[in-house]
Amino acid sequence: MNIIDKGINEEIIKYTKELRLPGVRRNFKNEAEISMKEDTSYEKYLLNLLDKEHTIRMENRKLLRLRTANFPYKKYLEDLEIEYLPDDARKKLKVLKTLEFINTGQNIILAGNPGTGKTHIAIGLGIQACMQGYKVLFTTVPSLIIQLKESHSNRLLSGIQNRFEKYDLVICDEFGYISFDKEGSELLFTHLSLRAGRKSTIITTNLSFERWSEIFGDPVLTAAMVDRLTHKAYLVNMNGNSYRLKETKEWISAQNN
Repeated sequence: MNIIDKGINEEIIKYTKELRLPGVRRNFKNEAEISMKEDTSYEKYLLNLLDKEHTIRMENRKLLRLRTANFPYKKYLEDLEIEYLPDDARKKLKVLKTLEFINTGQNIILAGNPGTGKTHIAIGLGIQACMQGYKVLFTTVPSLIIQLKESHSNRLLSGIQNRFEKYDLVICDEFGYISFDKEGSELLFTHLSLRAGRKSTIITTNLSFERWSEIFGDPVLTAAMVDRLTHKAYLVNMNGNSYRLKETKEWISAQNN
């Protein structure tokens, strides 16, 4: 490399840092060598560089969406043992995996006894949505209510509402594990209602709809909540044998072998 080439390379590196073009910075030398060997046009050389830059940016955006979605752990749809899922989940999973429900603003209610794969399915759909460019938020219902109450007390609720509305998919896990007071019930109702009919929400719950009044404590509010969440929603019956218990038994068996 002569002095002129070195100077040019340093200038390219400087500009790519200032313009935040890591793909160009990493690949411009190698692509230049390939271009010379193959005697390609300047336009082809530029296209190849931009393609590398685009690939890196798309990958970084996926990683950012996964990070900001706040998943408690990674559970992929590919890891589900379909044969152990409840019958209704097996029937509907193929449709849900297309993510068309996000485009149409439909909700999913995964309701059934503990350990049957509700959270795994919800997280798996959420991760797939992130990978396909959707903005996702995962939260447990108790954590969400605490956040809403704190924001309400500090007069920051409108900011939370604006962000909450913008997610393409919100996953509300563990609905029904604890009951709410009047303030918590009303705040949750308001926030979920903001998304009704426009943006998708996944609810996982161990309670049937007729028992939701035990959580809200208000029959009128409960009826309104059920009506808004279930309108044109996918209702998935997750009652069945414990998926988690099966995995535990397999783990114990593997340790003893």
